[in-house]
Amino acid sequence: MIIGDAVIKLQSMEQFIELKKKQTVFLFSAQWCPDCRYIESFFDEIENKFSYMDFVYIDRDEFIDLCIEYDVYGIPSFLVFKNDQLQSSFVSKLKKTKEEIIRFLETTI
Repeated sequence: MIIGDAVIKLQSMEQFIELKKKQTVFLFSAQWCPDCRYIESFFDEIENKFSYMDFVYIDRDEFIDLCIEYDVYGIPSFLVFKNDQLQSSFVSKLKKTKEEIIRFLETTI
């Protein structure tokens, strides 16, 4: 369910509103998604490399309205917020490699 040790699981829309005020990476995922499970094998490394960012797991089945609001129609997908503003997104239904995720996060700094 939670792919890394330091990942927060989103519990409410109120929590989302608060977390996007910081520098936060939101990972949209689901238990049934094999490409999402693949990320688990290396996600601790990503969290360590970007330890100054908060990582939040969003179960797309629990927060489908949030997916619709931000056009997240494929998983795994990432949104990065800072100071309540969407900084960048990596949204697609395609499998993502460790290198692609790192490159994406490096370009959002």
